[in-house]
Amino acid sequence: MKIAKNTVVTVHYKLSDAQDTLIEDGQEPMVYLHGGYENTLPKIEEALEGKVAGFDTTIQVEPEDAFGEYDADLVKVEERKNLPTPLEVGMQFEGTPEGDGDGDALIFTVTDIADDKVVLDGNHPLAGMALRFTLNVADVREATDEEIAHGHVHGAHGHHDDEDDEDDAGNEYRSHPIH
Repeated sequence: MKIAKNTVVTVHYKLSDAQDTLIEDGQEPMVYLHGGYENTLPKIEEALEGKVAGFDTTIQVEPEDAFGEYDADLVKVEERKNLPTPLEVGMQFEGTPEGDGDGDALIFTVTDIADDKVVLDGNHPLAGMALRFTLNVADVREATDEEIAHGHVHGAHGHHDDEDDEDDAGNEYRSHPIH
């Protein structure tokens, strides 16, 4: 079966920077719903369109087609007392950049802690980097009607809808350590 809109694609991958320094060796395959559902980068979908299981390729994706250019305006210093404890470098918090009138939320990563100040960076950790993806298509199948309706893969290595996550009120801070 060829990769096309509304197919589920299983891809083994390695992610490196433009100098071939390994960033991530995908221990688990990436499984995504193909066809513009924003489950992976558009350049990856473009490279795999029409291909079949067994296809291998390496592509380079420039920052503007990956996680954007690094934006120094997304780095801010906060008072330590405004953040929860315990606090560690690498923790992440959801917030809005100063002066963002429409309230778009970003994930800010703690990059430094010094005395009573904390440095928060709202850039994606891979912002500003050209990325090299080594891709090997392991499997292609038709998506189910439910997967298409939900816009993502269900099942092994895919997403499992969880009705218990409906009420996140009171979760002022959501922290997620970076690996």
